[in-house]
Amino acid sequence: MLIFNNKADLRSHLSRYTSKDSSIGFVPTMGALHRGHLSLLEQSVKENTITVISIFVNPTQFNNPDDLKKYPRTLEADVVKIEAISKDIVVFAPSVNEMYDGNAQSVSFSFDGLENQMEGSHRPGHFDGVGTIVKKLFEYVQPTNAYFGEKDFQQLQIVKKLVVKNNIPVNVVGCPITRESNGLAMSSRNQRLTEAEREIASFIYKTLIVAKDQFANNKIDYIKQYVIEAFKARPEFELEYFEIAAEDDLISATLKEDKKYRAFIAVMLSNVRLIDNISLN
Repeated sequence: MLIFNNKADLRSHLSRYTSKDSSIGFVPTMGALHRGHLSLLEQSVKENTITVISIFVNPTQFNNPDDLKKYPRTLEADVVKIEAISKDIVVFAPSVNEMYDGNAQSVSFSFDGLENQMEGSHRPGHFDGVGTIVKKLFEYVQPTNAYFGEKDFQQLQIVKKLVVKNNIPVNVVGCPITRESNGLAMSSRNQRLTEAEREIASFIYKTLIVAKDQFANNKIDYIKQYVIEAFKARPEFELEYFEIAAEDDLISATLKEDKKYRAFIAVMLSNVRLIDNISLN
């Protein structure tokens, strides 16, 4: 397995896959790989000539320094998991200095308002950091297809907008959420939960399922109030937000229109921030 820490060496290696008969699949991650990441890798391996995975904890997308400090870093274990899928997968694991040339600052982006909703309003500067690093990675890898999980659905829409607004020639592929057996959305942050807390956290998905069941016959305000009250009854959680929004603009909805809707949620459990979402129609 090839592991690159230098972007010039990576670019040199990938230059042989730029013909029209080749395709480069790309899975950008912050490491601490779980089954969800691996499912993206498996899809990419099936659909492309070569697959690249980046493992890089991006400091500019963390608005909470403590969250950045505690984010799990498990490169050696990640490589073992990647090799189990294919030894031909290329790993790009750069340093912060390599990615930012000694100046770890984000660029300001406009994503036509997508960046102001939900995660954007609760994590100032987060999507500037995401846009900055994804744009850099796309420039270095020059992928044909890039794979992102729908657990971070807002991020997925942001990346699609980034590609359109910057004329980046990459096909962004959204992939279904991978869940634990109890329904909890798989996340690298789950590693910070105890086994008991992971079981408790299944309440998040169970609540989303109820919201989905209610969506056909109840008003949006009623569903939102139900979720708020459900979490009030569970003091181990701190509900940060619950929103119902159209998939295209992510603006919090008050009335149902002829659109595709999703329910989005963010909660704190034992100082670990967990997000999830579910399609409603």
